[in-house]
Amino acid sequence: MSEGYVLSCCSTADLSEAHFKERAIQYVCFHFSLDGKEYADDLGKSIAIADFYQAMSEGAETKTSQVNVEEYIAYFTPFLEEGKDILHVSLSSGISGAYNSANIAREELLEHYPSRKIFIVDSLGASSGYGLLMDKLADLRDDGMPLEELYEWALSHRLELNHWFFSTDLTFYVKGGRISKVSGWFGTALHICPLLNMDDKGALIPRYKIRGKRAVIKEIVKRMEEWADGGTDYSGKCYISHSACYEDAKAVADLVEERFPKLNGKVEINNVGTTIGSHTGPGTVALFFWGKTRTA
Repeated sequence: MSEGYVLSCCSTADLSEAHFKERAIQYVCFHFSLDGKEYADDLGKSIAIADFYQAMSEGAETKTSQVNVEEYIAYFTPFLEEGKDILHVSLSSGISGAYNSANIAREELLEHYPSRKIFIVDSLGASSGYGLLMDKLADLRDDGMPLEELYEWALSHRLELNHWFFSTDLTFYVKGGRISKVSGWFGTALHICPLLNMDDKGALIPRYKIRGKRAVIKEIVKRMEEWADGGTDYSGKCYISHSACYEDAKAVADLVEERFPKLNGKVEINNVGTTIGSHTGPGTVALFFWGKTRTA
């Protein structure tokens, strides 16, 4: 493991604290409020993930806030004081302003620490897809890749990380204005499960309207067959994240493991954290893998 620099991300990479610790990945927490009470998005320590989604199901109001410039400065400074350089990968600029805040903090800090290096990468990803990128960067760091090369690798390969999502509950998509009330009503009545992915700008784009949970589970795995590196011979890692619908996530994982016998280990299932989950609500399953470059 390289001791010369720090590999860092935001809590919105939606890996477990144990995973971050095992891979020596540092993270800074976003924030959210639940019925006006403020919390850190700290991987379920301040409030259990299950309790968070239960509160949402019962009508609790949620709001989120990104890491601001001052918080980034406070977070980065101890590493710089230790003489460490930093590679920080942010939540996608397509859904958050955290990347811009990190860059402003970088400029201010380099004035005070001119001998240090701080690289900021826009992941163009979210949730455990962003986490899968971080895991790969940790592999490369542990193999001895220098800081500058790792930065360039991240920029060159981030769009090869494929993100596919579906939701079986449209309540919070309507509430957040992502779909109209009329579309939400018809979608619910017809058991429509929208299938979305993340485009090359790091924004979530609705792609298909699938009728029924069984059908959308099959369809999301078909998208992996189409897009994964090597098709069904894919030999990389696969992550799934879910918002209070573990059985649906497990059904996707089981089908992936059946269709992709050369996977690198079992599918890893994580929670959609409180920041992303504040916008999706319960009922979302997301599938992440390495594959064809996102171009639109």
